[in-house]
Amino acid sequence: MKKIKVLVVDDSALMRKIISDMIKEDSSIEVIGTARNGQDLMDKFSSNFYKTMPDVITMDVEMPKMDGITALGELKKKNIDIPVIILSSISKEGTKLTMECLAAGAFDFLPKPSGTISLDIDKVKVELIQKIKVAYFGTSNQNSPIKTISAAENKSYKEIATVRISAENTKKARESKFQPGRIDAVVMGASTGGPKALTSVITELPKDIGVPVFVVQHMPVGFTKAFAERLNLSSHVKVVEAQEGMTAEINVVYIAPGGYHMEVWNDKKIHLNKEPAIWGVRPAVDKLFVSASKVYKENIVSVVLTGMGKDGAEGTVEIKKNGGITISQDEATCTIYGMPKVAYETGKVDLVLPLNDIAKEMLKIITSGRR
Repeated sequence: MKKIKVLVVDDSALMRKIISDMIKEDSSIEVIGTARNGQDLMDKFSSNFYKTMPDVITMDVEMPKMDGITALGELKKKNIDIPVIILSSISKEGTKLTMECLAAGAFDFLPKPSGTISLDIDKVKVELIQKIKVAYFGTSNQNSPIKTISAAENKSYKEIATVRISAENTKKARESKFQPGRIDAVVMGASTGGPKALTSVITELPKDIGVPVFVVQHMPVGFTKAFAERLNLSSHVKVVEAQEGMTAEINVVYIAPGGYHMEVWNDKKIHLNKEPAIWGVRPAVDKLFVSASKVYKENIVSVVLTGMGKDGAEGTVEIKKNGGITISQDEATCTIYGMPKVAYETGKVDLVLPLNDIAKEMLKIITSGRR
């Protein structure tokens, strides 16, 4: 079996070894080389130092000479189209730069192992290997379904496999009939590729959208605040990281904080909790969708965006059962067509839309309900 070739970029020799050793534990992946920083990486590419081109690059974000964000720009200038996974420290500067890297085209990110490496190295290893496989199989052949890897090779990867939806079925979903009434809230969920997708949608919303928007983006503790702050700077509507007890206000986007499930209760307040993860994630889209559906009933719109796994599917069913309107992103514009695909397969999705049409359609539904 052809192995996935990975290049590791980090200014710490110790971290390069740790990351390489984690990757090598999976028999389907091999580390073909390393670089000390972005400049070293670009110099080696220019001199054809690497015998073969990598399939995936893992890259530190804070490095001397050339940091991760600059390196991404240089790769783009040279038309080197290789998915990059950012590894970042959980610091104010690290999280800020990570959000910039995602905006600049990084495929995904995850926090580096902490100073007490033995405490979280296994968790980081599992996530890193999974993200490498998703980056490779999700981008290596855009004209074929994402390939699956056996459960023995990676049990968690079973959730990632996708099947193509026929043009006929997609057309039927697009033409689904519903009668929009008054809309009082919007809920959205995303995972891999979500920061870019959410930025695309939220920055198109007007400052007077007239409803609260609740968002779950699968993201580790420490990164959602930087994500919300970056979105707030680039959006017309106000964007905040949600806090316990906040009253839901119109014209505000609430981002669920990493490590907490976010729910909306009948008092129209946001409640956070650390109940067990669902589908291996916390916050979970289903937690938000189900709770909001009980509060807003038929007066709600849900949107499931790019991401792997099945989070959001059960919530979509609940939204539809209570009379709400459901939207999922189409396959062609997804980074990973997992979550929207599973939501679609429930048979409860009203509209399958390309990413660039989602904000426009949301606004159309919201405004038509006010007539």
